[in-house]
Amino acid sequence: MREWGSSIAGAAFVAAAVHGWPAAGQTADPAAGSSKWGGFIDLEGKAGSERSLGEIDVFIPLAQDDDTLFFSDLRLRGDTDSGNEGNFGLGVRHMLEDGWNLGGYAYFDHRRSPHDNTFNQVTLGAELLGRDWDFRVNAYQPVGDRSRDVDGLTSGGLSGSSIVIRQGTEEAMGGFDGEIGYRLPVFEPESGIDLRVYGGAYHFTSGTEGVDDVTGPRARLELVFDELPFAWEGSRLSLGAEWQHDGPRGSQGFVSARLRIPFSVFTGTSDQARSLSHQERRMTDPIVRDVDVVTQAGAYGTRETATETADGESLTVITSAAMASTADLNAALAAAGAHTVVLSGTFNTTGSVSVPAGQTVIGTGSLAVRTANNRRVEIVLTKEAGIVAENNAVIFAMTLGDNARLSGMTVRNVQAGSGGRYAVSVQNQSGVVIENSTISSYGASGGGVAVDALGSTNVIIRGNVISSRSDTAGTVGVRATGATNITVADNDFSLSTSSLKTVVAGSATTSFNAGSTGNTTNDGACLFGTPPTGSVGFDTITCP
Repeated sequence: MREWGSSIAGAAFVAAAVHGWPAAGQTADPAAGSSKWGGFIDLEGKAGSERSLGEIDVFIPLAQDDDTLFFSDLRLRGDTDSGNEGNFGLGVRHMLEDGWNLGGYAYFDHRRSPHDNTFNQVTLGAELLGRDWDFRVNAYQPVGDRSRDVDGLTSGGLSGSSIVIRQGTEEAMGGFDGEIGYRLPVFEPESGIDLRVYGGAYHFTSGTEGVDDVTGPRARLELVFDELPFAWEGSRLSLGAEWQHDGPRGSQGFVSARLRIPFSVFTGTSDQARSLSHQERRMTDPIVRDVDVVTQAGAYGTRETATETADGESLTVITSAAMASTADLNAALAAAGAHTVVLSGTFNTTGSVSVPAGQTVIGTGSLAVRTANNRRVEIVLTKEAGIVAENNAVIFAMTLGDNARLSGMTVRNVQAGSGGRYAVSVQNQSGVVIENSTISSYGASGGGVAVDALGSTNVIIRGNVISSRSDTAGTVGVRATGATNITVADNDFSLSTSSLKTVVAGSATTSFNAGSTGNTTNDGACLFGTPPTGSVGFDTITCP
């Protein structure tokens, strides 16, 4: 368990009590008859379906008379999710003449959460404990900072024509809970064995947009044994089972065991617990309250717009809804310059889309961005983005300039009539990267080429789905004629035609990078008049 700033004072207080520090106005010897209720330490373990907890609870009488007890309660708790908490409380209980015990208490709670954030809270509670029925209610109010950043939960994505980032935060939640309990008539009240069933509910809210309320039912069963025959005077063993359910956290179940060790075990004095009545023993029942400062963690913080990539490059979002024509799209791409452009939606084009030199165009996939406040996060773009030229007089659906990069895009060029069609052209360009995209061409009677890298240099074509179809003419996946130092790796080719199916085409001056491996194809072969330098690795064919 982590160290607590106030644990030194708490430990000193406990030590004084254990060594016989007298309650106000009383002697320290319970055997003399001056103290009806003594202090104790409860040790509890709770094994849960989602996490398990351990607790030390130190109960210290401060003042008492025959029917009233004023006490302090110190609890330290840790769990298997790396969270821990301290509760420091004062309470009073009074035995009413009609057989009920009326109590009230106040706690200051300090928690360190599994996200390594600290929160403070005030808890106020009231209880009415009877022979057969119990009633409890608690109110919880965070104090101090209720929201803490959790950078690992920051997230973002497309929102219209912007990339919106929302800071990850952990939010402390205020609320209340309550329960009603009933003693099952299995054991006599004065037998020292109590079996009770409880039903209740809880509700917590943060007031922050997007943070769901934590609301649900809670039920528990408790079996208490007072004065264990094999243990010390004043001992108690409590066994319990608990279940609760709410939307954010789902269902949780616990089984628990709680053992009481009276201070008299350490001081060597006797304890009067054997002579106490059922209701008198209940004056030292544990305070029942929520075990945590309730928090929720997620992307709940301030909304910000990403203005740059994480490395400081300008960032532009272009949506298909904002582009009335291919000319508008080309103008927007040209205006973005040699920076990063996110395309969103399907762009049905009537002309070739031109990506300027040095520009990165991304549709789907991961993108590291940052806001004007230098908040950085890696987002995942999921909305499909496509360039589609269908039955138009468009030879090349998309052309890429030197050092351009195309990622996570769908590019398709379809012609049902005559004439060949090309999806992406990097003819005579250098340093182009085409990756993680779906690229297809279809020329019914004129054939098709998916990627045309004629005469290019240092081009990388990697991780794409590449297809080329025709009814009667030849089809080509990648044309690499005259290309030098080209990489064709980890692509999935699909060719369909009644004519020649060429997966990769080249010439004697073509040279492939050694990393050109890991490709697959459904059919076809590589076509080279004269063997190139290097080769392209496939699982079913040899190329060349």
